[in-house]
Amino acid sequence: MRYAIVIEKAENNYSAYVPDLPGCVATGKTVEEIEREIQEAIVFHLEGLHEEGLPIPEATSLCEYVEVA
Repeated sequence: MRYAIVIEKAENNYSAYVPDLPGCVATGKTVEEIEREIQEAIVFHLEGLHEEGLPIPEATSLCEYVEVA
């Protein structure tokens, strides 16, 4: 499965979340680190849902950039 993630720059680090998986978040010092951390968080989140017998949400969020003048 492929989930969209949102990475935000904070004052001293980065944070990321998954719009299709509420509560699935991660932090890291670099973009590379946050990408690894959020991937691990997604796997952990999905394993938890599976163990609880809850449905796995479909990946429905889309990401696009919009140019403004």
